[in-house]
Amino acid sequence: MPKVDKTVGKLMPKVKKDEKREVEDKERGSQAKPGEAYLKAMPLRSLEDIKTVKQEIKAGNIVILKVSPLARKNIEDVKKVVSELSEFAQSIGADIARLGEERVVITPPSIKIWREKQSSKEKTLPTAV
Repeated sequence: MPKVDKTVGKLMPKVKKDEKREVEDKERGSQAKPGEAYLKAMPLRSLEDIKTVKQEIKAGNIVILKVSPLARKNIEDVKKVVSELSEFAQSIGADIARLGEERVVITPPSIKIWREKQSSKEKTLPTAV
């Protein structure tokens, strides 16, 4: 069975040095151009990371936040962060949703998260006794 990195390498071309430099320049803090947005994955390591997440959303970027690094330290801090980010998202018309057990996605006001509506049967499943 071929290695995954070789298979992916065949499907996706390598990034040239100039393209890599351009990406690095953008990551250093320059905001997206109007009509341009980035999807950024970020770990949540401390309460101070909230400021960065808010700046990214205000800049029009989508953030996938991995909360498990902070959860390993203090689960109460994770609850505070999620609550604060939910209030922030609501205040600016952004959207926020959970992605599995350890991730949260936050989108700017221009992008909404699709949620599947559940029937009443799916909402209340019987439990085993």
